[in-house]
Amino acid sequence: MDARWKLRRVYGADHDDPDPGPQPGHDYAELVGGALDGLLLDITGRTPEERSGGLALTTEIGRFGPGGRACYAPRPGDPHLWDWEGDAP
Repeated sequence: MDARWKLRRVYGADHDDPDPGPQPGHDYAELVGGALDGLLLDITGRTPEERSGGLALTTEIGRFGPGGRACYAPRPGDPHLWDWEGDAP
């Protein structure tokens, strides 16, 4: 695990979780840009095809407010960085 990620919060962890950071044995991608910038996404167990397609992640702080989604996809050449592609309702 990348040492710079040890103090980061994982997407989906509660704000009051006593250990919201990455867990040993898991594989993570860093979300870059948009409402979820800097969070880690747990990509453990996802197939290469699932990882290449990107995701629309639920967030309350994006353009569409509660229930909205922030869309991220892997950066070409660096699959551990996922770039923001925009927000969706």
